[in-house]
Amino acid sequence: MPGYVTKVEGIHYTTGEPVTIHIEDGLIREIQPLAPEQGRSSLPYIAPGLVDLQINGYFGTDFNSIPIAPEAVQQATRKLWKEGVTSYYPTVITNGDAEIEQAVQTIAAACAEDPVSDAGVAGIHLEGPFISPEDGPRGAHNRSYTKAPSWPMFQRWQEAAQGRIQLITLSPEWPGATEFIERATDQGVTVSIGHTAASAEQIDAAVQAGATMSTHLGNGAHLMLPRHPNYIWEQLSQDGLTACVIADGFHLPRSVLKVVLRTKGNKALLVSDAVSFSGLAPGAYDNHIGGRVVLTPEGRLHMADTPGLLAGSVQMLPWGISHLVKSGLAPLEDAWDMASVRPSAFMGLPSQHGLAAGAPADLVLFELKDQNVTVVQTYKQGSRVYDSTAPE
Repeated sequence: MPGYVTKVEGIHYTTGEPVTIHIEDGLIREIQPLAPEQGRSSLPYIAPGLVDLQINGYFGTDFNSIPIAPEAVQQATRKLWKEGVTSYYPTVITNGDAEIEQAVQTIAAACAEDPVSDAGVAGIHLEGPFISPEDGPRGAHNRSYTKAPSWPMFQRWQEAAQGRIQLITLSPEWPGATEFIERATDQGVTVSIGHTAASAEQIDAAVQAGATMSTHLGNGAHLMLPRHPNYIWEQLSQDGLTACVIADGFHLPRSVLKVVLRTKGNKALLVSDAVSFSGLAPGAYDNHIGGRVVLTPEGRLHMADTPGLLAGSVQMLPWGISHLVKSGLAPLEDAWDMASVRPSAFMGLPSQHGLAAGAPADLVLFELKDQNVTVVQTYKQGSRVYDSTAPE
């Protein structure tokens, strides 16, 4: 990668103290305090690189428009540096069997051919097709492709993906789901509950079988639910489930975010769930899933003919961090950890150690103005891969 450096200076995002991070062979060698006379007024914050468990696409690149362009993964990996994302999970959603196979095969081949993509793609997230067929929980996924979990089919996809499917979202409401979860976790695949209409008993059985995460909790749900029990309360109550949330200010109200963060504590994570319109200018766009969508200047994506209906998420992790801070839901360091070291630790990545000697030098330098995060520079394995002051 271009731009290899030996040291980076900034304000430590958790301590507020100016530090120098020394880098060697792509790793953090040591962290030293800066001398007082060097000052801090001009220094940006410095923090671990962001890790996004759920990215459907970005800046025109779509991981679900079949066939996926061969250069899609390479382009997305490099463009995501602008958002401070140093590791991510391309997300393939519900589709036909052959289409899913082609998608994961293309992503895996791109990583095998491109060292930069291989370093940035931590794994593939398969979101479906083993999800609820019901309206509401199914979300925008195509009902005709939803089905019960099939281990032979998953094995076929995993072979096409060269073993890179590391995370799968499913609903435990299907017969055979518990057995599938056990087999997946035995093979080291993280199982997340999402797009579900499962009962309390089915959710509990899934957790006992090895499910450990909730996919964008609070979204992908019926418009009306029983007051109790319901599948949102049940997932909140499961101590064994880590909860992912979309904190863009559009998908969940502040009150719901507050409840999730207070209930889950260190087991609350941020995801973008970004679609291909993320990073594009406001305007109207055609969506290959069906229908025309509008991206507003405020950052909200909705169906053109139904403004009240969201058409996906377009805001990235820095936006979500800013929203949590501005809303008073989390201090900066906690909000940042929810999008960096926590998801990294959850998935067992080397970057889980954050700013520590021996950890990968995946770093983000950012400014915080009016509680809004602006990425200044991004480093991947000690190389400066994005600089806001450099010409594109």
